[in-house]
Amino acid sequence: MKESRREWMEIVLRYNSPSPTLSWWQIINSVGPYIILWIAMVFTIRFSYLLTLLLSVFAAGFLVRIFIIFHDCGHGSFFKSKRLSTIVGIVTGLITFTPYHKWHYEHKIHHQTVGNLEKRGVGDVMTLTVEEYRKLTPFRKFYYRVYRSPVVLFLIAPIIIFVIANRFTNKNMTLKEKVYVYLTNLALAVCIAGLMMVIGWKTYLMIQIPILIIGCGHGVWLFYVQHQFRHVVWAKTDEWDYKTVALKGSSLFKLPSLLNWFTGNIGFHHIHHLSPLIPNYNLKRCHYENPIFQDVIPVTFFSAFESLLLRLWDEERQMLVKFSEV
Repeated sequence: MKESRREWMEIVLRYNSPSPTLSWWQIINSVGPYIILWIAMVFTIRFSYLLTLLLSVFAAGFLVRIFIIFHDCGHGSFFKSKRLSTIVGIVTGLITFTPYHKWHYEHKIHHQTVGNLEKRGVGDVMTLTVEEYRKLTPFRKFYYRVYRSPVVLFLIAPIIIFVIANRFTNKNMTLKEKVYVYLTNLALAVCIAGLMMVIGWKTYLMIQIPILIIGCGHGVWLFYVQHQFRHVVWAKTDEWDYKTVALKGSSLFKLPSLLNWFTGNIGFHHIHHLSPLIPNYNLKRCHYENPIFQDVIPVTFFSAFESLLLRLWDEERQMLVKFSEV
């Protein structure tokens, strides 16, 4: 095991260094088109709201791509400079309605506890074991079923999380994290008020709301598939192993090339969890250049839809199952 650990650690080290050229180019080809599409939507809304909605689909795709930049900045994988990462992270966080310090504090916990049955609850989708579900009252079972429904998970919850929940602090946050949440809220309020003064509140909402619904919904869907698939590996603390949970507790989500570009290669999530210091544009190369990371069952674009039906962790069969399989 020690030799195996040394082997994969030596491999990922070759991909950990960010390229300033590639990082800045990704900012340009992500934020630039998003701004251009936003301006185009302001003009198209005057004569065709259907065209505006069509453009919102593409704008939402670039919003997801901007979120990946935000995500990488928090891991310190997008720039070597911590200060530059923080600045870019805060700015991209404003665009995606996400406070930089708060989100990355919770995301760090997610990386430390993913796949651990005894440490569920922070930065993940609530998932019960079969035994836990059986012990629930009828009302709690109904609540869990509603919570795990696609409408709640990918339509209602994303908007609540990004638009509402991200605006609040909690008792576990440091003073610095709380201050940055308030500053983020203030900056967002100023930016939104400024845009409303220029284009009108109705125009702003008719543009921003569809982008957020589509972008946030697809972002949560990506995160969901990355850790909710049939043969995902979960374990209790004494059996939890970093490499195993990274490679088999996170999916290889094989997407079409265009979607892979919009999502910043985050489909290679097993590589990301193995080494969060790898910038998103190196994840695909790291996977395909090293057979040691390819011994995983991929989740395809179509097989991912099975994840919508998986609701409970079966500790006996060591897999996620449907309600009907219990």
